[in-house]
Amino acid sequence: MTEGIGIRIEGRAGRITLDRPQALNALSYDMCRAIDAALIDWAEDDRVALIVIDAMGDKAFCAGGDIAQMHATGMAGDYDYGRRFWADEYRMNARLFHFPKPVISLMQGYTMGGGVGVGCHGSHRVVCETSQIAMPECGIGLIPDVGGTLLLSRAPGRLGEYLGVTGARMGPGDAIHAQFADYFIPRADWPALIDTLCATGDWEAVDRAALPPPESPLAADQAEIDAMFGGETIRDVLNLMRFSESAVAPRALAMMERGSPLSVACTIELVHRARMRDTIENALEQEFRFTSRAMERGDFLEGIRAAIIDKDKSPKWRHPALDAVPQTDVSGMLMPLGAQGLKF
Repeated sequence: MTEGIGIRIEGRAGRITLDRPQALNALSYDMCRAIDAALIDWAEDDRVALIVIDAMGDKAFCAGGDIAQMHATGMAGDYDYGRRFWADEYRMNARLFHFPKPVISLMQGYTMGGGVGVGCHGSHRVVCETSQIAMPECGIGLIPDVGGTLLLSRAPGRLGEYLGVTGARMGPGDAIHAQFADYFIPRADWPALIDTLCATGDWEAVDRAALPPPESPLAADQAEIDAMFGGETIRDVLNLMRFSESAVAPRALAMMERGSPLSVACTIELVHRARMRDTIENALEQEFRFTSRAMERGDFLEGIRAAIIDKDKSPKWRHPALDAVPQTDVSGMLMPLGAQGLKF
């Protein structure tokens, strides 16, 4: 058994339950490896008709990766631990994306970062009235990873750029509109749904349990967001935002300014690249180019220090402002890694 996660077969279902509610079900390296091993085992196991992924506690499905160990090793000059974690996590994300049987994920509360990589690549992605989904990695000097750039690139219009650089949280209506989720089912109905899935292996039970989703504020702001985030680079976007008369612009700019300028600039480029070549492998390989350099050449260690270690919320980024990132720095973070690149 791996600490923090329960993996077993119940009836016709393979069950994966995140069980670290005191840590908002943050995903450790061992948990990633355990999920990957289960996916390998169950892909050819006739006993398993489908997979159900859920989590203990009310506050979060999974609020992200367990990054304290990454910070500790990185500060000691060991960048390889983080690279191994990311590479193995990304391979698990790809295996989940391609899993040959239905994968039902039930995402209550916070689903962020690494939690998106576990919950949002399945075939039947369920949200409820408490769901809050986001990719806030720019705020810690990273980029939306775990295949997040592919999800962002598939969102309608330019919502992907907006969600990636602001870290804005999506309630259930927004998550379904942005195609990070598929079904709205009230939380109180989940236990009966899980019992049915385990007893029958009938994934259509999810369709029968679903209700119309709540309204989406993002949908209402879609036209303004599309207009502002239609630029090719961060400077293009900033110019569009500064001339915009939309009420969305100042809110979005304030959220962007909390992130690492380098991360924000690279996120825009990565979403564009994912949109041009629409595969999970391409998205993860491009993301790994950034994350493998994030400790040594990016703002990741400083972002974690400010947010998690010292908690002073005052990071000293490498670039002083969003419009101070040369495009050559973006290119440098996203250059091919050669023999050190991500392999599947």
